[in-house]
Amino acid sequence: MKIISPRTHGYLDFLTVILFLLAPALLGLSQVPALLAYGLAVVHLLVTLASDFPLGVVKIIPFTVHGWIERLVGPSLIAAPFILNFADEEIARNFYIAMGLVIIVIGMLTDYQGAAKDNKK
Repeated sequence: MKIISPRTHGYLDFLTVILFLLAPALLGLSQVPALLAYGLAVVHLLVTLASDFPLGVVKIIPFTVHGWIERLVGPSLIAAPFILNFADEEIARNFYIAMGLVIIVIGMLTDYQGAAKDNKK
């Protein structure tokens, strides 16, 4: 069931950017997890602003492609602590696993086909 509209998804995208920006300071992340969080905040913001959905500005990335990007990002965030060797940092590991799971769940619940009708509002 797709209960998250494209507009609501946009708000969640901006919340995600804020969480990635705040996480290093709030959670005391070390260098690699912190730099990754800042990088992800920038990339997530750029993808959001460039997506063709109600909160997009440039609208050059189809919202369905936005969804596929997130389908790749979610599992990648879960794997990141193990690939980038910070799995022993409990707070950083748990943050990235949680963010990955949240992005996966939001992706499963988002109506990526609804952007065209939501754009008209």
